[in-house]
Amino acid sequence: MALPKPLLLELLLYGSCFICGIVTAASVTISQGSFDGKCMLYGSVRLNSTFIDVLSSSSPSLCYFVSAISVCVAIFCFSLTLYWIYMACVDGEVKREKLWMNVTLGLSGVFLFFLLVTGCILKIGRDRLCDSVVKTVTNITCKEAQNKAWMSPINGSQFYSRLHSAEIAVWVNFFFWLIIAVLVLVQRNKGSEIHSGGEDASATPSETEPFFNRPGRS
Repeated sequence: MALPKPLLLELLLYGSCFICGIVTAASVTISQGSFDGKCMLYGSVRLNSTFIDVLSSSSPSLCYFVSAISVCVAIFCFSLTLYWIYMACVDGEVKREKLWMNVTLGLSGVFLFFLLVTGCILKIGRDRLCDSVVKTVTNITCKEAQNKAWMSPINGSQFYSRLHSAEIAVWVNFFFWLIIAVLVLVQRNKGSEIHSGGEDASATPSETEPFFNRPGRS
């Protein structure tokens, strides 16, 4: 059974949010692994002979937090998409009540808050790291530092690109959730449930009976 157009648009946005969440979590996790488990957000570097070495790093829990938020959003989007596909293909009727719209709006607000916090952490944390790199290694940009030699066992190649990709994915995710919140809010304010077909479930029997064919009243 075909999904209503507003809900179909929502599902497409959920799928996009799922991809963004996976990209963020994977980029941060791989970057942390490249630095031997150190979280380099808000970190600093130093020169050790001709090699770039880590001077300080943040608590690993900071990177875990960023990854956990992204994974939670991705799991929610994936689960919700599967649920509505199941309702359309198996249950036979797609119906959305105001209560669940309110729940979705509440969750949208929670996700928007945590995505905003996560985006700020990635932005400010990466900038702090890049400031340290530029001050330590003169005449070089943060992106160019990826090609320099790093002290083993650290592998600094692609560190800037990965953190930049994670940040972009978070802000795109945030933007998509804004659109989802607006869509749900518009649908809720219309004051009607979304049905894929059939009669209005909120109508009383007297409203659905033909006017001239009503049985006589005693």
